[in-house]
Amino acid sequence: MKESIAILCGGGPAPGINSVISSVSLVFLRSGYRVIGIHEGYKGLFADSPKIEDIDFNYADDIHKQGGSALQMSRHKPKDSEFTTKFFTENNVQLLVTIGGDDTASTANRISKYLRENNVSIQNIHVPKTIDNDLPLPPGIPTFGYQSAKHEGVRIAQTIYEDARTSGNWFVVSAMGREAGHLAFGIGAACHFPMIIIPEMFDKVDITFERIINLVVSATVKRKIEGIDYGVAIISEGVFHFMSDEEIDNSGINFTYDDHGHPELGNVSKAHIFNVLLQNKLKELEISVKSRPVELGYELRCVQPTSYDLMYCGMLGFGVKKLFDEGRTGCMVTADNVGKILPLYLDDVADESGKVKPRLVDMSGDKAQMVFNDGLQFIEPGDYTDAEKYVSHPEQFDFRAILGW
Repeated sequence: MKESIAILCGGGPAPGINSVISSVSLVFLRSGYRVIGIHEGYKGLFADSPKIEDIDFNYADDIHKQGGSALQMSRHKPKDSEFTTKFFTENNVQLLVTIGGDDTASTANRISKYLRENNVSIQNIHVPKTIDNDLPLPPGIPTFGYQSAKHEGVRIAQTIYEDARTSGNWFVVSAMGREAGHLAFGIGAACHFPMIIIPEMFDKVDITFERIINLVVSATVKRKIEGIDYGVAIISEGVFHFMSDEEIDNSGINFTYDDHGHPELGNVSKAHIFNVLLQNKLKELEISVKSRPVELGYELRCVQPTSYDLMYCGMLGFGVKKLFDEGRTGCMVTADNVGKILPLYLDDVADESGKVKPRLVDMSGDKAQMVFNDGLQFIEPGDYTDAEKYVSHPEQFDFRAILGW
């Protein structure tokens, strides 16, 4: 039976997935392997009748530049009891290529361990993917999809800023990001937004709605002092990751709740929450400012990859073959800015419990220091006298005081 490789995608979409599938497929087809694409991620892999795609040259060539994923994705995380050797033995699989985040990678490692224990030996190589840019790759190397998502986010955000200027309004934008604020930071910095709020800023104080809203008010008042009645604040949804259920419950927003009693944040717009709270605060302060919410999330995940990700994903795809030929397994493929391919093993970036620690925005780095100290607009002690025209206690809206900096 012909030797084969299998490719599956886990988690949510990111620009460049098809470029990876295409590149991996082409290089292995050239070496005589059968390439099997598995739909529905791990759910499909262990289904009684997996839905598969035999990938040939034409299929791989056609999908290279497309957004989304030609292989249907799934967030299903299988239990060990779901594992079987059937698919691997029946298809003579030599390599399992997984495309996804840290959960997808750690699951692949569990599967490989199970297969070894059942006398089935395959290699597994993971291609790290997320628009959140929060996987611990070497410094300066993004996760694929981030640059394309940021590019589209900037395009949308620039039109939002023009709308703000044209209509004399403020906009509150929420950007995706689980624990890290890379996407909000990257979009906000590129657009010169007067206020950017990411979870990494709160390194000295707890994250609360009051502090977040006061930071936005700080920017609105500073702009009013300068005679500007419009603006945009961008907030990373990652701030919710560090809030207690009690803090979220006390926001006054009506949530639905899951079986464990936790607020179902996925059912509501984060931008809507921030905007409602901002409007309530502005009314309390008797500051006349209109604001509108905009969510940047699902709109970014399936855009066509930019030239950066097209090239980068191609290198990652070809890199899978290089690591496979070297006998590597249980690793992520990485490619630096000059195209050097190196493996990154999960064991080297995971904590004692096996969880991969997310890569956060480096607040001590030159880029963050420059943006937060020189790029934003906010109330400082020198503004207190002018700010008293709008707020009776301007020190409560001092940017650095709010953050304890």
